[in-house]
Amino acid sequence: MKISLSVVIITFNEERNIGRCIDSVRDIADDIVVVDSFSKDRTKEICLEKGVRFIEHAFEGHIQQKNWAITQAAYPHVLSLDADEAPDEILRENIRKVKENFDADGYTMNRLTNYCGHWVRHCGWYPDQKLRLVDRRNGQWNGLNPHDRYEMASGSVIKHLPGDLLHYSYYNREDHLKQIQKFTDILAKSMFEAGRRTSWPGIIFATIFKFIRDYFLKLGMLDGKAGFTISWLSAGASFKKYHKLLLLQKNKTT
Repeated sequence: MKISLSVVIITFNEERNIGRCIDSVRDIADDIVVVDSFSKDRTKEICLEKGVRFIEHAFEGHIQQKNWAITQAAYPHVLSLDADEAPDEILRENIRKVKENFDADGYTMNRLTNYCGHWVRHCGWYPDQKLRLVDRRNGQWNGLNPHDRYEMASGSVIKHLPGDLLHYSYYNREDHLKQIQKFTDILAKSMFEAGRRTSWPGIIFATIFKFIRDYFLKLGMLDGKAGFTISWLSAGASFKKYHKLLLLQKNKTT
């Protein structure tokens, strides 16, 4: 039986990406809803121009926002996207087929990231499989903010769809550095609240291992300059994350 599909997108200051995201799903969506955490740029204006449902909701965390957002979907079958993502034509065609026969509880797809104009196929960034097309009645968003993941109920049937979810992550190196600063703040706090702890030897080991894994073991070198930059900055992000966690630990004991 053919199903109707809601596409749910969360946003905050996404004027650079949201138009592309909406346009990419028009031919597969029966309902498009954008849940925005009070953007200060043209995000709202663009969404209203494109005729999607636009809802403003206070942001309490990536996981919390996404769980609230899927409750706003008009239909139980949901494709959940970030504003900087867009399914390619192969993936869209396979989603069309699934709409004719939704014979699983959820479907995974590969995510292909564009880093400063370069499509990254190594560094551990691809295939970066994501569970995004789901029957929302059988699961919810979980994880450790800001790294969310959708989890289906025990016994759920999950299948994989060919095609790529195109991820336009960073337009320049500065974008990456800003997100590292923001995400390591959030992640260190989430880790601390979850009872995670670290030490200087652990920080040093994690930082070195992160670079070796991404650049050598995950073949980041094959992505050229982009692969080195990603591996280097990702190692730096690992250092920042655990160093901020260590500072939280020390503040707790003083």
